[in-house]
Amino acid sequence: MNRAPAFAPGDRVAVLGLGVSGSAAALLARVGGAEVYASDLASGPGQIAAVESLRVRGIAAEAGRHDMDRILESDLVVTSPGISPFAEVRQAVTAAGIRTIAEVELAYRSLTARVIAITGTNGKTTTTQLTTHILTFAGIDAEAVGNVGRPLSECALAEHQPDWVVVELSSFQLADLDRFESEIGVLLNLSPDHLDRYRDVDSYYADKARLFDRASEEPTWVLNADDSAVLDLAAGVSGTRLIYSVEGEVPVGAWIDSEGGLLGRLIEGDSPLRWAGAEDIPLIGRHNVSNVLAACLAAVTAGVAPGKLSGALRSFHGLPHRLQPVTERDGVLWVNDSKATNVSAAVAAVSAFDRPVILLLGGRHKGQPYTSLAEAAGERARVVIAFGEAAPLIVSELRDAVATVLVESSLDSAVRTASDLSRPGDVVLLAPACSSYDMFPNYLERGRAFEAAVLGLQPAESAP
Repeated sequence: MNRAPAFAPGDRVAVLGLGVSGSAAALLARVGGAEVYASDLASGPGQIAAVESLRVRGIAAEAGRHDMDRILESDLVVTSPGISPFAEVRQAVTAAGIRTIAEVELAYRSLTARVIAITGTNGKTTTTQLTTHILTFAGIDAEAVGNVGRPLSECALAEHQPDWVVVELSSFQLADLDRFESEIGVLLNLSPDHLDRYRDVDSYYADKARLFDRASEEPTWVLNADDSAVLDLAAGVSGTRLIYSVEGEVPVGAWIDSEGGLLGRLIEGDSPLRWAGAEDIPLIGRHNVSNVLAACLAAVTAGVAPGKLSGALRSFHGLPHRLQPVTERDGVLWVNDSKATNVSAAVAAVSAFDRPVILLLGGRHKGQPYTSLAEAAGERARVVIAFGEAAPLIVSELRDAVATVLVESSLDSAVRTASDLSRPGDVVLLAPACSSYDMFPNYLERGRAFEAAVLGLQPAESAP
């Protein structure tokens, strides 16, 4: 593996973006002896705080603008995933021929830890956190990093580095990797997403395919056998292949049997072993069972004994804003899946329930048609309530599939309407199928707002 530093002491490094990953990258470059300039077009409280923190450490930083002269004089530009390749600053850097890498690439060059890389359209964070949980449950020193929360650069700066890092990689991060290598790579699923940023689905998939370019000499690939697009993308890739399926038995890998138990086999022709029972899998939804299979295969490949899996799974309680039950009141279950920021995630969320659904959809449109929701919504949703910028489009594309499609001006009003329309036995599900940026800074804040609105509802008996 080539983990040579990305820059030499004295090199000029520009960092674009002052979120947590950009700030950590700026610190890491400074510790490595670079002359660092960091900037962000945004000038909110987070960016201002980052500027102050970096300046204290001797790093030139500013919010509200990019100093193009300084950026174009740089030897290396480090990008944050939130900055589009079509942004003016990125276009200028590309035109100038300046070398550009992602923050995770910069950090990787300073790591000693072994790498599990996880990507896909949906389920990345859950799978990353579950894989890490299984490893640590089994006594293996591991940490979840990357797009999941803690920047990889923070891990690289720490005095202690874990034996394994489990890195969640978005397509945006994959696009700017150079020599980043994984020993274990996981591709969960593929469906159209981020079409507001990519010119077409093929270019989006092409960035996902860069996972296979970023591998050790003897990689192991964990692949979803139920997703033909995944298998097509991985066709002809060298390395060991472990596949998983919720549909039935596979030659080498893991699968779910007719009773919902988890079976595994690592050598073709061997008798399968029961790794866990249906009762050990705590997560809601068929798609989450698929994520469990991926996480178990990655963890076993990294050294976890299969006998540890059932206990690890039982002790995992899921993640906030991912099919997270908020409360059950008057026979109505309220569920927060604010992380369902694309249509395919919303389809999976709706399909997870066998009771009538009141579905809350809306936010900023990401380019994928809502018509692909029509079948699932038509089967499971009694009512669709649309809100936010995308509401008119949602209505126009789903009104023939669902009996009732309503529009509300805000998430709060959508919650109140859902409460008025709900019946005992219903699920009220926030699975927006959109980004949050029309109303909220991120899906986390949207989920918190939903939870607050739900918990603030008056009980039926005290309502006026």
